[in-house]
Amino acid sequence: MASNPAERARNGGKGVAAPGEAAVRASVPDARALYPNKNTSLRLARILEEAGLVNEQMIQDLIRSGKEDAASIQRSLVQTGLVREDDILDALAQEMHLERVDFSAVVITPELIGQVPARIARKYRIFPVRYDEDTIWVALSDPLDIQTTDDLKMVLNKEVIGCVAPEEDIARAVRRYYEGDEISSIYEKTIEEEDESGVERRSGFKDYSKIDLDAENTSVNQPAVVKFVDLIFRQAVHERASDIHVEPARTTLEIRFRVDGVLHHVPCPPKKWERQIIARLKVMASMDLAEKRVPQDGRIKLNVENRKLDLRVSCLPAYFGETIVMRILDQSSVMLGLADVGFLPDNIERFRHLIRAPNGVILMTGPTGSGKTTTLYAALSTLNTVETKIITAEDPVEYQIAGINQVQIDKEIELNFAAALRAMLRQSPDIILVGEIRDLETAEIAIRAALTGHLVFSTLHTNDAPSATVRLVDIGIKPYLVGSSLAAVIAQRLVRRICGTCKKPYKPSSGELVEMGQDPRKVPEDLVFYKGEGCDRCSQFGYRGRTAIHEIMEMDSDLRRMVIRGSASTHLKAAAAEKGMRSLRMDGFEKIVRGDTTFEEVIRMTQED
Repeated sequence: MASNPAERARNGGKGVAAPGEAAVRASVPDARALYPNKNTSLRLARILEEAGLVNEQMIQDLIRSGKEDAASIQRSLVQTGLVREDDILDALAQEMHLERVDFSAVVITPELIGQVPARIARKYRIFPVRYDEDTIWVALSDPLDIQTTDDLKMVLNKEVIGCVAPEEDIARAVRRYYEGDEISSIYEKTIEEEDESGVERRSGFKDYSKIDLDAENTSVNQPAVVKFVDLIFRQAVHERASDIHVEPARTTLEIRFRVDGVLHHVPCPPKKWERQIIARLKVMASMDLAEKRVPQDGRIKLNVENRKLDLRVSCLPAYFGETIVMRILDQSSVMLGLADVGFLPDNIERFRHLIRAPNGVILMTGPTGSGKTTTLYAALSTLNTVETKIITAEDPVEYQIAGINQVQIDKEIELNFAAALRAMLRQSPDIILVGEIRDLETAEIAIRAALTGHLVFSTLHTNDAPSATVRLVDIGIKPYLVGSSLAAVIAQRLVRRICGTCKKPYKPSSGELVEMGQDPRKVPEDLVFYKGEGCDRCSQFGYRGRTAIHEIMEMDSDLRRMVIRGSASTHLKAAAAEKGMRSLRMDGFEKIVRGDTTFEEVIRMTQED
């Protein structure tokens, strides 16, 4: 008879006779016995140190930044790219003699799902793997949380054996098998309530236009509209959306999420909910509910599943009603390193050399949502030391960084970029970040700061790196000032990563190679390209996550002379390419060769060289 979890898993789990309680406990050591009188963060630190994944300083830095429990430390290590989640889970499983779960191999039946109530699965973020008469195996992401297993034993009235699985895999399984399509269920329940109560459809089930939409004043029996809005926020977080778009149309209210840079539809609410949904969002964002003629901006702060979110909200009057776009900023996320941003190894060295210059202007260019701010934050985190004074002016301050003085632009009190920049220069800074150069005054002060010994970072909206020089001259800066102050321009775009789960070899057509600027006859036959086939992990898209491609134009004496002479951006680009600058499309091709992205993505996001 199988007497341990791994052996019982090979026998199918369900239907195998359970050993006695003593045998189960003997086969799975209690973590409290392994680590007596130590908190979870120190336990995790010891396990990861012994596995060679971290050192003591890395853990101490995370604890000082407020990450005190094992779960938050584990999440931070993964988010920063310092340690792979699989490596952490493997180390925990090996040390605690626990089973690693592969959800693709788990046979999920209604009987298995029924072993754990939905509210328990959601509350403790667990998922049943298999069971027998007196024992249940559950997947959890934090096996060091002994309180969870103790609670589960009491609630389920069974012996509970933990198995180790990625937090995201567990969350996806819980959403799929326990939550289902919550939006559809809300609609169906509402319609059923209307039919049962006999209320006329035109009354809009209790006439929600007269209900106070302030969450503090809602009763336990919340209106369906309020439930829907809360659900939209939760679903957006689950799907890793960066934006939520609420768009009134002639006969519908469209809801779309931007995931990995691409918009996707979610189930639309009834048209009659439109006024109440818009009103709810405007109230949450502290906007003027009565004003429907002019654009408005606001912010919403949420706490979704222990994650602090800050939403930038924009309301714009359109033909069929007010459209609302909410940009989701995850305040619990951690700064990324330069490699995590997407720089190729040779570009990392070039960028590190550039950002350690004593003075000059370094510009990041690209459209809205291309990750410019994230890259600049990565640069600042590299330079953020006790010896360096860094001040930023941002609109808005997206993420708070310890050790850096960040100024929030406020147009209502005339604190614009130019005013903030003038004041910053009186604070004796070493490094300055200006969120965006939008006008002549801001550009002039930034360039003056660079010429007087400061390193200045900023962003500009241009199509490629060489075009930045033309754009600055177009704003009104003298060409000789642009040439003498500009240290480098980095253009950036974000492309979707191939999903690692469904990644398969792929043979590109000769047309795709030609469009990428490659001669099909010169591409090695043994060079392997990849694309994603689509799976549950990537919602059948074949992509999961994004990486950046770059075009770095480092200024030298020849390029400075060309800028001063007023050369066109095409001539600048040709000259920079001769000096080794890799264009956005060529950098994208390098990412294709590495297996990070696809021809389709790079072609979609870049223009032909």
